[in-house]
Parts: sequence; C-alpha cells; structure tokens
Amino acid sequence: MTVIVTDTGFAPDGFNGDFLALEEAPADATALDLPSDTDPATLTGRLDGVEAIRVDFPSFADGRGFTIARQLRLMGFTGRLRARGHVIADQYAMARRAGFDEVEISDELAKRQPEDEWKFRANWQAHDYQARLRG
Repeated sequence: MTVIVTDTGFAPDGFNGDFLALEEAPADATALDLPSDTDPATLTGRLDGVEAIRVDFPSFADGRGFTIARQLRLMGFTGRLRARGHVIADQYAMARRAGFDEVEISDELAKRQPEDEWKFRANWQAHDYQARLRG
C-alpha cells in the first residue's frame, strides 16, 4: 500500500485513473508514469489530455525528479504532478517548489516519518531562503 502526502497531511489516493509506463502508453493516455531518467522534451506535444504524471524517485539522493517536475511545469503542464518513491519529509518543501502537487510514499516510510513530520514542512512557500532574506 501507499500513502499520499499533501499540504494537509496524509490522504487517501484521490486519483482514479491508471498510470501507464511512458514507453507503453498510447498517445491518448491520461496518466503517465515517468522513470527518473526521462527527458521531459520527449513529451513535447503529448501533454494535451494528460491529467496526471507520476515521477519515480528511486533513491532519496536522486534529485532528477525535481528537475523533471520543474521542466514539465515550464512546458505548460497543469495537471496533477506526483512524486513517487523515496522522497523523505525533509524534501517535501523542495518537491512542492519544483511543481509537485503531492508525494506518494510507502507505508513503511510513513511509519518511519509520521504525518506530523510532513505537515511541519507543509508551509513550504514561507520557508525558503528568499522569504527569510526578505523577512
């Protein structure tokens, strides 16, 4: 099982679609699974009709997913963007700033890093270095 993390804490998965692997998805797929080595440019012209994209984080030390999220948002993707895998609570604010709407973690990670640790970082817009400098 998995847990969805949002700014309000742990939540059930509210997405009812099926995520399809990018290499197997038809052109009219509405939900895509992207590996961490995906070049977002390969999705140029393919984002219309896509409701959700889930980006894999194979390790908490692998930050390529943050770059993918940022590039997708710069390309105009406005759908649901989900980080999945080894994202830790300390990275939640970075994930939100990069463009992710939510994070999907395993039940095991949710036990090691309970909801209050994620909610502590939910005020991600006010806790960056620029806000501290202006403050």
